[in-house]
Amino acid sequence: RIITYSQDGSFRVWDLKTGKQVGEKWEDEDYGVETIALSPDGKKVASGSFNGAVKLWNINTGKVIKTWTGHSKEVRAVSWSPDGGRVVSGSYDGTFRVWNVESGKTILGPIEVGEDVRAICYSPDAKMIATTGGMVRIWGADSGESLKSFEVHSAPVLLSPNNRILATTSLFERTVQLWNLEINQPIGTPLHCQHRVDSATFSADGKFLVASCLDDHIYTWD
Repeated sequence: RIITYSQDGSFRVWDLKTGKQVGEKWEDEDYGVETIALSPDGKKVASGSFNGAVKLWNINTGKVIKTWTGHSKEVRAVSWSPDGGRVVSGSYDGTFRVWNVESGKTILGPIEVGEDVRAICYSPDAKMIATTGGMVRIWGADSGESLKSFEVHSAPVLLSPNNRILATTSLFERTVQLWNLEINQPIGTPLHCQHRVDSATFSADGKFLVASCLDDHIYTWD
């Protein structure tokens, strides 16, 4: 199954084999959904809304389990920790927060980023958080300490499974650039696509990078 969302506030579940919608759509009755992230166990979805709320949804029922508030502007990005125990949210209020899924409490933050947070992700070992806005920044996931920054406009951004490589995407140059986090230097030349990069991910073993672009193509690099 695959889950899609729309800025009209609706969620829909689709069967990948038949291409048909499964069950009825769900709706966020408050404000339109800006972003979603599926939990590691595939049972829940975290969403960020225009009104600054972060919501937790049950996939089977389509009902809201919890609503977390704290951001003063729209939540543009959410990401789960690998163990599913935490959700990090990034907002146009210039901050990110880490939420305890069980208690619903903010356990880190608000951390001032100094710019709109347009994308966010956990590292595979949950020790780092990467944010993007005007720059790409790496933070300590437990301390909120700023560890590194890169003068790159990127969305999305992702960290390799071994935490040694950062992948950034350029909205204007239609490229993906790999960075060595140990020396803060680019790895080779940018990887080129024919159109803007919409999303990207590393394979579980970190040997491949896959990107989907707005030219309806999927690109793979090793």
